[in-house]
Amino acid sequence: MRSIVPDDTLINGYRVAHGTHGTGEPVVLVHGTPSSSYIWRNVYPKLVDAGYKVHLLDLLGFGLSERPWDQSVDTSVSGQVPILHGLFDEWGLDKAHVVAHDIGGSVGLRFGVFHPDQAETLTVLDSCTFDSWPSARTKQQMADGLDVLIRKPDQEHRDHFREWLLTTVEDKETFDADALKVFLEYISGPVGQASLFQHQISHYDSKHTMEINDDLTGLGERPMQIIWGEKDAWQVTDWAHKLHAAIPGSDLHIVPDAGHFLMEDDATTVADLLTTFFRANPLKQTG
Repeated sequence: MRSIVPDDTLINGYRVAHGTHGTGEPVVLVHGTPSSSYIWRNVYPKLVDAGYKVHLLDLLGFGLSERPWDQSVDTSVSGQVPILHGLFDEWGLDKAHVVAHDIGGSVGLRFGVFHPDQAETLTVLDSCTFDSWPSARTKQQMADGLDVLIRKPDQEHRDHFREWLLTTVEDKETFDADALKVFLEYISGPVGQASLFQHQISHYDSKHTMEINDDLTGLGERPMQIIWGEKDAWQVTDWAHKLHAAIPGSDLHIVPDAGHFLMEDDATTVADLLTTFFRANPLKQTG
């Protein structure tokens, strides 16, 4: 896993794990919740082979990045935007193809709104949008108090979230044999269990997407594509069509037989859609 994000950098005083692979036009891959950069492990090598320089990160509070002790540190969708912006500086990027999934998609949308010159093309996959999140069940858990869930016995916590994560994919057998264990480990144990609720779930709030609704039209001023798993049980395809309608000029691709973690179900199709899109929309030269 460190081979994907082998480097660490302080961004705004917090340690962020990241990695760079390949040469060529820069591509930035942003993961969502409750995952990490590991979700791109089957996609980024195909982009490297296609001639792109791929940058990955673990969002603050996720994966191998720091889990801040101070719970007031903003690890929300909005709080991740300056982290991504700081990494652009660290990577020496003026612009890139930005690709983002789940709540990372929400980060990508906000990044596109507030840093339009840097996200020269934007792709979002199965993104949280509008008021599509959090789910009614999660809202109730938040209202009841997350401290109860933080204190759940380790095995009970792992059993529950194992079943929850399995709902992200159609190919459950393959997922269970590999990535499920990785993602579950990140959100379990003495650090991971508390961090899941303190740095991820406690910040689930549709205000971060609702407040940019009026800005979505402007995202169509650049090449923009939306990729969605046909059988996404977390963000159903209705949201994909709504986002597509809100961004004139955007492209929409529904991937058959893929769930919310569509990179787990069909990494080849995701990579092919990305490379086709990048080749059709090369980054503009500067200087």
